[in-house]
This record gives sequence, structure tokens and C-alpha cells, in this order.
Amino acid sequence: MSQQEVHDELYVDQYTLGLVGPDQEWAGTVADGGTVETYTPPGCWGPMVTPSFRGGHEVTRPIRVEGAEVGDAIAIHIRDVTVTSMATSTGSMAEREGAFGDDPFVDHRCPECGTTWPDSVVEGTGEDAIRCAECGANASSFGFEYGYTVAFDHENAVGITLDKEGAHELALDADEVMDIPENARQHPILLYEPDGMPGTLGRLRPFIGNIGTTPPVTMPDSHNAGDFGQSLIGADHDYGVETEADLEKRTDGHMDIPEVRAGATLICPVAVDGGGVYVGDLHANQGDGELSLHTTDVSGTVTMDVEVIEGLDLDGPILLPNEEDLPFISQPYSDAEREAGRDLGAEHGVDVEDEMAPIQVVGSGATVNDATQNAFDRAGTLLDMSEGEIRARCTFTGGVQIGRLPGVVQLDMLVPLDLLDDRGLGDAARKQYGL
Repeated sequence: MSQQEVHDELYVDQYTLGLVGPDQEWAGTVADGGTVETYTPPGCWGPMVTPSFRGGHEVTRPIRVEGAEVGDAIAIHIRDVTVTSMATSTGSMAEREGAFGDDPFVDHRCPECGTTWPDSVVEGTGEDAIRCAECGANASSFGFEYGYTVAFDHENAVGITLDKEGAHELALDADEVMDIPENARQHPILLYEPDGMPGTLGRLRPFIGNIGTTPPVTMPDSHNAGDFGQSLIGADHDYGVETEADLEKRTDGHMDIPEVRAGATLICPVAVDGGGVYVGDLHANQGDGELSLHTTDVSGTVTMDVEVIEGLDLDGPILLPNEEDLPFISQPYSDAEREAGRDLGAEHGVDVEDEMAPIQVVGSGATVNDATQNAFDRAGTLLDMSEGEIRARCTFTGGVQIGRLPGVVQLDMLVPLDLLDDRGLGDAARKQYGL
């Protein structure tokens, strides 16, 4: 598809092989204010066990947004996230010695014939099923340290973990059950048929684990974040970097924040002309922190509207979640609260700053503390406030939430609307929260 042809509505079902960056082929161009629908395969586990992948996800090719230039931002209004898989497998991972070099997500190699990023074939089911097309050896970099298989109800409201027999039955029809798209190149993780904690019931609420804009350098899609990106420092493979400072070129598309779901607005930096919006790594659910480092990866569709915000020079993403997803302390004020605040201000002779809106500044780093400091720095630059004021506002009207361990956070705060207007964020905040 020509990147110069501008579409009011754009459908995307083409994917990269685990990379994001300016050298990836464009999926097409959507108008400023246009709508994009994506159809994506599962994120982590499928690409992780498919040795031809250069990163841990299978995300869409980048989407050019008309008029987006470096130094702008793109507001992504997420209208719908629909799961199309009927089941998935997940859990905590165990690395397979000899099947990779420095990084099991990135520099895959066959442990027997030494072929790098080998093509692979499937033979049977179980953790030995994915084999090198050259020599027939088990070529996958990962197995499960503890794994389980989850089947979803038809309304995608709840899921239940299966026993050995149920997991095996789904593994026999893994591609169809997981709804692996035609253009995807991963093997379905249901093939591994893990059967831990059978009969456990869980609530589902789908969201997008990897969504954002293209960084100005090529990197593994799963490593476009300050925590996972640490493994690139000093790595002896095609995507290694030399120093921590090199990671500042990331755009933090890999967030795993459960609040990045239908109804939320995500505002992302434009680091290459056109923005290069990409989507992948949909999840059926996740507890805060993603404590296994992986959760319920699924195929599905995302519908989103995109809008350029000119001159909003961001260091990283800003999230405007659904109001119901905000912590109590950082929700917009009610009319009754504003009235009470004005009365209290009159009593004490102080003008009350009650025209406020919530924002969440996303930070990432090697640890949760590093990620929080990164969020402090980003918020201070965005709002032209000292770190002391940022900490004070977040303590009194906000807080910090953990998206993923070891290091992705959301820094909550209520910000004066006139200041958000000055930064070009006021309209997005008013629209999001009906202010």
C-alpha cells in the first residue's frame, strides 16, 4: 500500500518480525482525525518460541499519520478492543540453554546446528514441538517454568484454567483456537499444552500491551521500554547498544498497562515523520505488575482514532485512562467537591484551583524506582515544574501505579487545566473527561 495515499479509514493486518524502527515497511497512511482498525496475533509467547523472530512480539507494520512531524504528538483514542482467540497458554518462563546468545528474546540460534534465527516446523505438541527446519532439533529459546492454559467464555468475561486433557485437546487445533491471522508468522503457544492450577476462574478485561509510535532507531519491539531495553546494553547482537543513554531513543510502546483499553486515550511522541503508530500484544487480562512477566496473550482487533497534536514535544507517553480506572484521589472533581472547595477557600482567604484534569505520565527504567524517577523527569519537563512540586502534586492529588515489574509506571496527578491548555493537552483532557 502506498504510504502517500491518505485514508480516512485504514485496516492493517501486516506485521513485522519482532522489530520496530524507521526501516520497517509502512502499513499505509491514515488522515489526521482518521480511524485505524488493526487485527493482530498474540504477543509474547508465540514470537518467543518461534526462533525466526528478532523480538518478543508480533506487532503491526507502522502506520503513517498525515501531517505528523518530529516534535509533534499523536493522540490515540482507543474505541474498541475485541478478543478473537478462544483460549491461550501462558505462565512464567524458563530459558533453554544453547538456543540463544546474549538474549533469549532476540538472538535465537539452533542449539545443535547453530543456524541463527532459523526457520522452524511443528512436529506434534508439547515443549519439544517447535523444531529447526535445518536439522530437526528443538529450536525454541523458552519453555515454561510454570504454565497454564486458559479457555475463555463466549462473552470474554471470564476464563478458566484447564487440566492436562483439556490443554492437550486445544493444542491439537492450536492455530484455529488462537485465531492466528493468515499473515502472522508465529507458532501458537497452545502447542506447549501447560496444565498448571486447573479449574481456576479469572475475570477478563482486554487491553493492549504494546502500542505506540516508532522510535528513530531499530530495536526489538519487546525491548522498546526502559526495563526490557536494559538487556540491549552491551549485547553482542544486531540490536545491541553501548550505553544507557542510547535507550533514551525509545518511545516506550511496550507498557503492559491494563488501563490502556477501550475508552482510554494514549498520547505518544512523534520521533519519526509520520509517527509510525503500531499495535500488538493484546491481553485478555492482567494483574497490576504482570508478575509472571507474561499474561494471557490473544489475537484480536483494535479500533482507534488518531489525531495530531502539533508542537507537543514529549519524552514519552501520556495516558488519559477511563475515569473509572483512575485512583480515587486523582479523579476529576465533582460539582459538590468544587463547591465545598470554594467555600473552604473563602473561609481561609485563598483562591481555589478547582479547574483540574487528571493525566498519567508513563515512566520506564531498570527498576520501579528508576521508572518513577523517569516519570518525575518527564512530568517536570512537560509541565515546567520542579521535581519537588511534581512529588507534592502526586502525593496530594495523585500517586504512582505499577504497570509492569521490573520498571514501567504511571505517575498520576491532577493538573490545572490552564496549564494543560498551554501545553496543548487541554482539549484532549476535556474530551476524555467531559470537562
